[in-house]
Amino acid sequence: MAAVHHAPNPPALHSFESVDLLTDSLASFVVKAQKEAIDRKGRFTIALSGGSLPKMLKGLVGHTGVKWEHWQVFYADERVVPLDHPDSNHKLCMDELFSKVGIPKENVHAIDPSLADDLEELSDAYEKELIREFAQKDAARFPVFDLILLGMGPDGHTASLFPGHALLTEDDRWVAYIEDSPKPPPKRITLTYPVINHAARVAFVAAGEGKADMLTRVLDHPEEGLPSSRVKPVYPGQLYWFVDAPAAAKLELPPTEFKL
Repeated sequence: MAAVHHAPNPPALHSFESVDLLTDSLASFVVKAQKEAIDRKGRFTIALSGGSLPKMLKGLVGHTGVKWEHWQVFYADERVVPLDHPDSNHKLCMDELFSKVGIPKENVHAIDPSLADDLEELSDAYEKELIREFAQKDAARFPVFDLILLGMGPDGHTASLFPGHALLTEDDRWVAYIEDSPKPPPKRITLTYPVINHAARVAFVAAGEGKADMLTRVLDHPEEGLPSSRVKPVYPGQLYWFVDAPAAAKLELPPTEFKL
């Protein structure tokens, strides 16, 4: 019997008049994804980017629906710097979110910066962290995160997947490294597209008028092949965009009302 191939679900675009409304709704969205995952399998697996994203998660601080003890947190990408360095996504997420909530320290999976001189070894070590969490429990070719939260750079990059880079075609590894990032610092690791696109939910978060032109290119002109446009979760996964009104101002696609 021939395999059935499903087309990706169209992205769900949610636009909000203010950043405060965006962060509140994003928190509700994350908590809903968490509840469904915990009800189904007793844990919630999430991958986070850095940049402006951690600040957008402030709605989770003090939220009574969050069950931090069930979270397993990974990073969609990370800069290869010490964990207390200002460029570290881990430091940013700790400062903005995890230091303010009751998540067990061992549930937040950071890179091992002692391996910074060997990026192959460092990315392999982080991939083994994923294997420990996913392979023995899910027995899948690629990990299936319950939720991956991403940002979008001014050049359309996401995680550490940059326009025109060879990593855009990586289809085997779970975690890959880059040592020539066009945006400093040059050394990074990143989840690959097969991992991102196997998630049950992927959500981009973009705010501010500075995102408007690139958001239009990514959503209205996916044929350009920008890295953010290549995020297309395989069925039954779902892609979401959480944006504010200034970021959405130039879009042709009408936003949909966000409902839990």
